[in-house]
This record gives sequence, structure tokens and C-alpha cells, in this order.
Amino acid sequence: MEPSDLDFISDMLEAELRPYRDSHRTYSSLPAKGRPKDEVLSEMRELAAVEERKWRDGYVSGAVYHGGAEHISFLNEVYAVSSQANPLHPDLWPSAIKYEAEIVAMTASILGGGQDGVRSVCGTVSSGGTESILLAMRTYRDMARAERGITSPQMVVPLSAHAAFDKAAQYFGIELVPVPVGSDWRADVAAVRQAITDDTVVIVGSAPGFPHGAIDPIEELSTVALEAGVGFHVDLCLGGFVLPFAERLGYNVPVFDFRLPGVTSVSADTHKFGYAAKGTSVVLYRNGDLRKYQYYKTATWMGGLYYSPTLAGSRPGALAAECWAAMLAFGEEGYMVATDAVLRAAAAIKDGIRGIPDLRVLGDPMWVVAFASDSLDVYALSDRMAARGWSLNGLQNPPAVHICVTLRHAQPGVAERFVDDLKASVGEVRDSPGTEGMMAPIYGMTGTVSTRETVEELLTRYGDLQFKV
Repeated sequence: MEPSDLDFISDMLEAELRPYRDSHRTYSSLPAKGRPKDEVLSEMRELAAVEERKWRDGYVSGAVYHGGAEHISFLNEVYAVSSQANPLHPDLWPSAIKYEAEIVAMTASILGGGQDGVRSVCGTVSSGGTESILLAMRTYRDMARAERGITSPQMVVPLSAHAAFDKAAQYFGIELVPVPVGSDWRADVAAVRQAITDDTVVIVGSAPGFPHGAIDPIEELSTVALEAGVGFHVDLCLGGFVLPFAERLGYNVPVFDFRLPGVTSVSADTHKFGYAAKGTSVVLYRNGDLRKYQYYKTATWMGGLYYSPTLAGSRPGALAAECWAAMLAFGEEGYMVATDAVLRAAAAIKDGIRGIPDLRVLGDPMWVVAFASDSLDVYALSDRMAARGWSLNGLQNPPAVHICVTLRHAQPGVAERFVDDLKASVGEVRDSPGTEGMMAPIYGMTGTVSTRETVEELLTRYGDLQFKV
């Protein structure tokens, strides 16, 4: 990829990030006088109305997991009640402490923490799945240093695991040891066992993994972790509020949580299929002896004693309040109804994809459905779907696309519309041989193969664009 190509792609990204440039005023400095509040609100409503068109109608993979107007209104009311709360000051807002403690307990109860022998399961509320994963990996690093004297820690991570594990490795100086996945896109258990060394502090599994929706062989990995005497973290960010209820609905769900003796921690996102507002997740540990290594605490600061359970100091207590309220409003029955709707919509989409000769579903996913093609440029196909309003997730190694099915797709007619648009898009790509998708040169699939450095430069530009007025 040449520098001129990067310029072209950067320009496209900027146009996508700033559709409001010609219609709304931008600010690079504070206005001399404050604008009227009703005027500010009016502009914000205009911007939101444009952005909401796509996700409200079910054109988006993941991103918004509930999106119902009544549910959003309910959460907004909850936020208003607790808008000033900050768990950093529990003496001022003890309600925030109640909400977070009960979120942790309720989440633990559906993930095996209420079973005999593991009632010691505990945890904290974080800002999202990435922070939950970061916290867990740092916890294993510090525990291994304190209890085993390990100064060069390693984490064994399947290639399909979320990028947050690589992020944790970079942030906390942990060596990431990648292991392959099998033809079913699940972690290779034998490769995990072989990768473990005396410096291994944790192995990782996903249920399911983000790229292909595959559930790793969690039970076998649990056995490996027990035999090796290392930690085992299960990433349930996508599955934590689906798999427990799918299991109760009679779906064939392998055991994935603290019921397995080798599982020592999990991450589960309440702001995904827990249907809380964005900004909450839960990280759980098998016991407090492990969780204590997550806490930051200092007794020597001139400001006095200081303690923080997560990466942040001040935290928005209103988000925890929204999460707590959402969980209570749904209850077990509500989550089962929602899970059933999501899995039915996903089944319709999977059947539709499997009925298109040029496409194949990767593995045997439940609701995160990835598909590839041996005859078409799948990125060109994604572009055609984008032209029809769809926002899907591009994957690489191999080239593929996925749709994470949510309640937005369970609306009447949405799954059928997706399949119909996909069939039409496949026909257009098939009738235009040589068509290259926008992501193809970035992923190095055609033309000049992109180097890692070139793509990272593009991502740096993308980051810069996000903070450019």
C-alpha cells in the first residue's frame, strides 16, 4: 500500500466520521458566551436523530443490544436519579455501593457462583469488557509476582481471543503467547498445554470469541489449567448474559463458568446482552484471595489513604444504577425471553446464509455469525451490504464478515431483510468480477500486500481523526 493510498483512505474515514461538517457549527474554542440550553439540546437531538436511523432499524452488527424506546426511557430516568453519584465517595453515595455489590452478586449467581463450593466468587464492576480483561490480566501478573516470584510473566491466548488481551500484554509487560485455533475456530487444547511454561500466569478461553462466535473447549481448558497450576480466565463478555439462559432454554451449551474447578476468573458485559446502558461490565474471581491483587491502594500519599478497585478513580455511579435497574427489570424470565428471541433470529440468519451457494458459515456459531466465500471478495460483499444500509464487522485471517445478532435483529422482518439484501449483494459482486472491497488492500488480500507498519500508521491516523475538530 502506497502513502497515496493511505491519504485516500484517510479522506474516506474523515468523511465518515464527520458527516455533520457542512450542517453544524464546530467548536475549537469555548464560545465567548454560553449558548441557550434549549438551543444546545435541539442541536444534540438533531445529531442523535441522524445517528439512530441505522441502529434502530436493525442494520448494525452488535453495538446496540436492546435499543427499545421504552427501555431507553427507563434507563434515562434511572440516570437522572443518580446523575451525581460517584462510588469513589461511598460515604456520600452508599446507594452506589449497594448497586455495584448487587450487580456483582447477581452476575455471579448466573455464572456458577451460587453453586456449592464456589459461593466465594466475588468481583467488581468495570467500565466495559476491555477494562474487565485488563484488570484480570494485571491481577494474575501481580499475584504470580507476589506468590510465585515470576518476573517475566506469560499469558497463553488463542488467536481468536479479543484484542483486549494483547492490549493488557502491552500495558502491563506480560508476554502474550499466541496459540492456534482448529478448523472449528475453537482453541487448540493440545497447543495450549504445550505453550505453558514455568512463567505462565494465566491461560485464556472465550465463550464465545468475538470473530467467529465459537465457544472454546472451556471444560478441557479448565482441566489443563488445573493440571498446570495456572489461572484460567474465561472471556464471557459476549456470552455472560446469553449462555446461562440458552442453557435453561434447552440449547446444547457446554459448561463454561465457575462450575468448572479450573476457571478462576471471568469477564461478563452487562452493557451488552445484560441490556444496561453502555459503560458497565463485571469481572469475577473465584475468591477474594485473587481479587485483592486487582485493588490499587496506597498509605503514603500526602492526600491521605487512597484505594481504588479498578483503573479509574472517580466513576459514574449513575451507570451502575442503570445496570442494577436493568437487571432487576429483566429478571430471569426477561433474560430468557430476550435470549430466545435473539437465538431464533440468529438461526434464521444462519439458515439464510447457508442457503447462498457462494457463502459458507464459519464453524457452528449460536448468535455471532461469521461467513466467508471461496469465490467472491467478501470485503466487496460487505461494501455492497453497506450501500444497502448495513454495518457489519470485517474480519481477517481468513477474510470474512460477521453479524452479531441482537434484539434489534429480532424485530419482525429484520432477519429476512438481511438475508434478502445479502442474496442481492452476492449477485452484484458475482456479476462484477474483479471488484475489490475497500478493506481488501488494507488486509493485504489483493494488490500490494500491506505491511503491519503501514496498517498501524493508518490506525494512528484514524485515532488522530477522532480528536480532530
